[in-house]
Amino acid sequence: MRALLWLLLTASVLANVFVGTFAGWTGGLQVAGSVGTGAVLLGSATGLWLTRPRGEG
Repeated sequence: MRALLWLLLTASVLANVFVGTFAGWTGGLQVAGSVGTGAVLLGSATGLWLTRPRGEG
């Protein structure tokens, strides 16, 4: 599970860089791409935080 969340986190960061820099999208399409990749990033980061190993004490 955590490996999948790490994969999603990495993929969303790379996809956001692609959308913002190399895709050549403008206007609403770029906003939609950034919002989509941002949602995946936040979801995977939240999942990783919730499933983090907790120490005793």
